[in-house]
Amino acid sequence: TWVSTVDHLATGAGLDLLRRGGSAADAAVGANAVLAVTSPHLCGMGGDAWALVHVDGEVHALDASGRAGSGADAERLRQDGFTRVPPKDHIAAVTVPAAVDGWLALHERFGRLPLDEVLAAAIGYARDGFPAAPLLAWTASLVAGVPGNEIPGSVDIGDLVRRPGSARALQALAAQGRDGFYGGEFGDQLLAVGEGQFSADDLADDQARWVTPLSVDVWGHRVWSPPPTSQGYLTLLAAAIVDGFAAPVDTHVLVEAAVQAGHDRPLVLHDGADGAALLADVDRRRAAIDPERASGLAGPAADGDTTYLCAVDGDRMGVSLINSNASGYGAHIVAGTTGIFLHDRGLGFSLDAGHPAELAPGRRPPHTLAPALVTRPDGSLRTVLGTMGGDAQPQIVLQLLHGLLVEGLDPGTVIDRPRWQLASGDDGFATWEGPRVLAVEEGFDGVDALTAKGHDVRVRPRGFGHAHAIEVGDVVAGAADPRAITGSASGI
Repeated sequence: TWVSTVDHLATGAGLDLLRRGGSAADAAVGANAVLAVTSPHLCGMGGDAWALVHVDGEVHALDASGRAGSGADAERLRQDGFTRVPPKDHIAAVTVPAAVDGWLALHERFGRLPLDEVLAAAIGYARDGFPAAPLLAWTASLVAGVPGNEIPGSVDIGDLVRRPGSARALQALAAQGRDGFYGGEFGDQLLAVGEGQFSADDLADDQARWVTPLSVDVWGHRVWSPPPTSQGYLTLLAAAIVDGFAAPVDTHVLVEAAVQAGHDRPLVLHDGADGAALLADVDRRRAAIDPERASGLAGPAADGDTTYLCAVDGDRMGVSLINSNASGYGAHIVAGTTGIFLHDRGLGFSLDAGHPAELAPGRRPPHTLAPALVTRPDGSLRTVLGTMGGDAQPQIVLQLLHGLLVEGLDPGTVIDRPRWQLASGDDGFATWEGPRVLAVEEGFDGVDALTAKGHDVRVRPRGFGHAHAIEVGDVVAGAADPRAITGSASGI
């Protein structure tokens, strides 16, 4: 049994649940709840979540992405002069937070332990305090003036931080279930700061749903991802494109496969998009790749604040889960007395009139979150993996998959080695807007070869995503990303 997360406190909480007979789903929910307390710069109860679950030879997909509130109004934003949904300091960027609905759905279907036991560690850290991790200490000043914020504006690494509002929210959730959260203090405070964006009926509607996952057969395995509105189809489509090239393929082909898979994403990814249809254009996109020359298609920006975690239990149930505030500390809006930051996932919507992803009440926005899972031909679990990284998530997962399934590397090696990602000069969610730059981490091998093929290569410090993976075979082995500084992968 293994758990891998961005924070050793969360990993420890998940492992403790496994020791007490909990399932991988219990471990994932418990670890995510701890992260919601300790890592508000990455995720939280005010965000969304997606998950893949492998159990008894089957893969299940959980969509816990929230819908826009009944007060969402694209025309009003256009009249106010906005051409994009404002990601910060504006309630329009906030959709109904669905992560907690996701936890409840995951626990109800696949959990073994009582909910209060699953949430106990998170409640304890929120109530009694936890040591500030480096990333929290370095970013706390960004939200020092946000009303309702419980994070001290100046905090040093290791300082004890308490979050009483989160403790109350988690205690209410443990005692009363969904009504204790969405119908309790959090729901009341969300309505209060919502400026008419949400109604009580919006919050009464369960945001989580089980959906049919997408998959492709590549490299002798089947790779799985959630369907739209997740952008996970980009991982699958790029992998299928690469699989059609004779081995060995170089980095150039991987990059161009990512470009061909995603260059039209802003036009085709929306609530209601047909995932199978998005995967059906493999041959044409592969044929458009010149093995010797970079294309002129635009590429995406790459940052974002999210957390990925995974867990595998003794019965080989595997959970691949992502929870996100979208960008750091979300919209920089707190749900009043709860101290919980609200995400800005609505930034994925378009404000173009008539666009299929136009902001509208009840719609889910296009999502960067894209967990992955790999099975063998016999249906058994091979790997759970994923990363944070905004628009770059499918690109990073593609590199991990190729390293694991084609190059035969172990999880620790493939996660640690330098990565590439497509980038633009705009913020981390200005998707597929040029000019395209190929950013590579320091120490990346092959910069000269990529430059010779026409790529505009920029070397940047390490920090492209926080990836984690657990590989299941005769021996189960996991790895956490050293880029996360406090990341931890542990097994028992």
